[in-house]
Amino acid sequence: MSLIMSSVATTALISLILVMIAFWLPSLNPNNEKLSPYECGFDPLGNARLPFSLRFFLVAILFLLFDLEIALLLPLPWGNQLSSPSYTLLWVSIILMMLTLGLIYEWSQGGLEWAE
Repeated sequence: MSLIMSSVATTALISLILVMIAFWLPSLNPNNEKLSPYECGFDPLGNARLPFSLRFFLVAILFLLFDLEIALLLPLPWGNQLSSPSYTLLWVSIILMMLTLGLIYEWSQGGLEWAE
């Protein structure tokens, strides 16, 4: 079996397993919080001029920041085909170290705390 066919088969198998887990794992007793289409915790039928928590937007910005930095790792498979893959390993290590240090810093400063 070729490498492409085996990677496609592995990807399909992992996807199927994750779909099955996602179908059977959630609890079957929904409540109002789970059925609400809004993730910010606001009452969708209430006043639109209520003050909001800035913490929600700070956590969202941190998520976007780390998600964007993870996208820097996407060219890794093509970088492994260079004449010297040690440079690729060096740059990936630097990016992952920066992400880890940033996460540790945000965690130690309380930036990931949702409620105080």
